[in-house]
Amino acid sequence: MKTRFILFRRGGVFYSQDTENGKQVSLRTKEKAEALTLLHARNEAFRQPVLNLHIARTYLSATDPEIAKRTWQMPMDEMTRTKTGPTFVRNKRAMQDPAFDSIRNLPILETKSTDFLRALEAGTVATNVFLRRIHNFALDMSWLPWPVLPKKQWPKVHFKSKRAITWKEHQAIVAAELNLERRAFYGFCWLLGGAQSDVASLCAEDIDWQNKVVGFRRQKTGTTSVIRFGEELEELLRSRPQAGPLFPKLQKMREAHRATEFARCCRRLNIKGVTLHSYRYAWAERAKTCGYPERFAQEALGHNSKAVHRAYAKNAQVVIPTLESYERKLANSAEILPMPEVRLA
Repeated sequence: MKTRFILFRRGGVFYSQDTENGKQVSLRTKEKAEALTLLHARNEAFRQPVLNLHIARTYLSATDPEIAKRTWQMPMDEMTRTKTGPTFVRNKRAMQDPAFDSIRNLPILETKSTDFLRALEAGTVATNVFLRRIHNFALDMSWLPWPVLPKKQWPKVHFKSKRAITWKEHQAIVAAELNLERRAFYGFCWLLGGAQSDVASLCAEDIDWQNKVVGFRRQKTGTTSVIRFGEELEELLRSRPQAGPLFPKLQKMREAHRATEFARCCRRLNIKGVTLHSYRYAWAERAKTCGYPERFAQEALGHNSKAVHRAYAKNAQVVIPTLESYERKLANSAEILPMPEVRLA
C-alpha cells in the first residue's frame, strides 16, 4: 500500500507532506527520530481505515463482483426504471439535478458522509427528498452495506407552504375562463378533488349513471377512487361527450402545459399561492369542515395513508359543536325510538 505521508526538512524543522493533495504540515520538531515517530503515527492512522475498507471490499466482492465498481449513477438509473407515467418523467428530471454531479460517479463504497452533506448544501428541497430515496434504494438493494448518513442526521425537509383554493377564487377562475373544456375541467377538479392527470383522463365509460358513481384508477399510485356524484356534477357530466374522453384536448396535454394555462389564468385575476393541486387540498378541507367521515374522504381521494390525508386537510377550519347539543340530539332520538318490549319469565 502506498505511503500517504512523506517526510522532508525545511530550515531545520521537519514537515510531513500529503502525497495526494500536496498539503504540508509542520511536525514542530528538529529531531529526526521524533519526526519519524510522528510521521509513522500519521501513516498508521490513515492506513488502518483504508485497510479495513479494502478488507470489507474483498469480502463483499465475493458475493457481488460489481460492488467495488458501482457508482451512485446506477441506483439513480435503476430507481427511475421502476417508475411509470408522470412519476417516471419526474424522477428522470430529478436525477439530472446538478447537485448530484459531485457524487454521480463516486463509488458507493467510498462515499463519506461529507460527500452527501456537500451535495445537500448545493441543492434544494428536491435534492434532499430524492437523495434520501436514492440512498434508501441502494440500502434495500444491498449495494450499500451501511448508511452514509444516519436517519437523524439528514437535514430536515422544509417544503413551501401549500394551501387550498377557495370557493371565491374557484368561481372567479371559472367565470374568467372562456374555453368551455377548461371551464368544465376546473369544475370537475373542485367537485371530485382529483389530481389533474386523473381528471383530464376521465372517459364516459368511467361513469356509472345508474348508481351515480365516477370511478377511476389513480395514475400516481394505482389505487382506485370511487366517488358518488350529486346534481351539480351530474349537470357537468351531461355537458361533456357521452363516449370516449371527457376532455379530448386536455387529455393529450402534458401536466406542465395544463398547469401553465391555469397559472396564466390566476395571474390575470391576481390570485396567488394556488396550483391545480390546490383543488385536492380544497376537497379534503371541505370534507373535514362539514364532518364527512375520514375513511370516506380517504377513499375518495385515493389516499392509502391516513397521515397523508390528514396533511391535505390540516388547514381546515372546523367548528366543534358543544357537548350539550350532542346530548340533546341523543335525548331527542331516544324519545322518538320505540321502547323495546320486555318479557318477564
